[in-house]
Amino acid sequence: MSRRRAAALIALGALALLASYAPFRIPPLSFVAVTPAVLLLLDATSARDPRRAFRLGFWYGVATNGLVLYWMVVALWHFTAFAALGYFATIAVLGLLYGLLFWFIVRVRLAVPAVPLALVFPLAWTALEWLIGHLSDIRFPWLGLGTSLADAPVLVQWADLAGARGVTCWLAWCNVMLALASDGRTVGRSDVIRRLSLVLATIVLAGGYGVWRMRTLPTRDVGLVGMIQPNEAFNEKWQRPPDSVVAKLLDLTRRVRAQYRPDVILWPEAALPGYLDQQRAWDDSLQRIAAESHTPLLVGGLHVEWLTGGAYHTYNAAFFYDSTGTWRRWPVYEKRYLVPVVERVPFVPVSWFRRVPGLARWSGGFGRGRDLPVYPTGIGRFGVIICYESAFEDLPRGYRRAGADFLVNITNDAWFGRTVAPYQHASHLVLRAIETRMGVARAANSGVSELVDPLGRVSDATELDREAIVGARLRTSDVVTVYVRLGDWVGTACVIGTAGLVLVLLWLRWRRVP
Repeated sequence: MSRRRAAALIALGALALLASYAPFRIPPLSFVAVTPAVLLLLDATSARDPRRAFRLGFWYGVATNGLVLYWMVVALWHFTAFAALGYFATIAVLGLLYGLLFWFIVRVRLAVPAVPLALVFPLAWTALEWLIGHLSDIRFPWLGLGTSLADAPVLVQWADLAGARGVTCWLAWCNVMLALASDGRTVGRSDVIRRLSLVLATIVLAGGYGVWRMRTLPTRDVGLVGMIQPNEAFNEKWQRPPDSVVAKLLDLTRRVRAQYRPDVILWPEAALPGYLDQQRAWDDSLQRIAAESHTPLLVGGLHVEWLTGGAYHTYNAAFFYDSTGTWRRWPVYEKRYLVPVVERVPFVPVSWFRRVPGLARWSGGFGRGRDLPVYPTGIGRFGVIICYESAFEDLPRGYRRAGADFLVNITNDAWFGRTVAPYQHASHLVLRAIETRMGVARAANSGVSELVDPLGRVSDATELDREAIVGARLRTSDVVTVYVRLGDWVGTACVIGTAGLVLVLLWLRWRRVP
């Protein structure tokens, strides 16, 4: 393969993958978005050169993730002048992982030709997606391939059986089949027809299941949800007098209550500009506004937990005021999955940074939550996920198993600016709603605030960078899905299958050693 062809395929792959995700609504692109990667692998396999495959995979991973995640520079810049370093470190690590993916696939194809590319590629691609979502403090399951079909919910209704990683595995297989069909070196006319027919058959099956599920899934009206979108700039709330910020939030709350008379009111992530525990006046105002109308209120803010000896933990948290205006009888939800570096420095105890003057401002210092409280209201019980926790499928599953009727996602996307990130971020909830068959209410500081029904259909979405109040009826379902019961069984199966192929490679190498 010439360098020019390789560079063209890498560039095409990056553009196709970016355009397959929100805010671009091009569902067919998901079925060909990674065919450039497959063509690169076919060329490396033909050259019998795993090292070249690694190099191609590295640059493919750097280019695709560098383009899809370009907004990281904008978001991180607000926290630290070293934003570019964090961005390049992220895409470099992802590039290495993709390099290993390409190397592994070519090694398997050369060592065990009987294992078809249409098997090893979907297995390994899905296993890598699983790995990226489980890398301890640096886990970042943003935009798995399956999430690219969030704009075509009819095709992903079967995520209630196999989850988003099931959709990923299917799309990876479709991309392989279409790439093989287009590669004249490996197919004849009958092979082209057969492969295209197989892909079309799976699309028809997925669409047929989707149409059937959308017609037959029993859903119900939960109630009327009120949300406020204050549209505070990323640093505005810390520069204005804190009481004026809270006064604006309370005014918006009164407006949404007077206009819509909602059954529950939701504030976005970190709406309060300080620690609620240390602000008695704020607490009194919130108690009063919830109690006087008997309307439960969920408030995003910062929470502090004092330990012995003067030590403490801080949390990105959510406080639930019940219809009597009380929050202390309910556990505070403390965010469990923290954004690497921004909210917590990976693998380093927070206390280490607090000991060095000036260092704490360059790093996140939040504690990691442990519990999944389910909050009761007159319209049902709900669980909370904060910010990018929407990308993690295990939290909604846990809430559903704990008896939640619907989900609430609170977030502050002002850090992203006017990039594609707010739309990418919101798209995860389509898969979470379908996987669990729970309705989702999303309250965002600067947008997009919206509702998602248990069929993944989005409604009442607000515009970005606009102050807004939302009052809308949320729907949910009482169905407990196969996916909720079994968990991420496709991801686990792909990891096991990939590990099995690794063992085969090791065994073959051991046999060759004299």
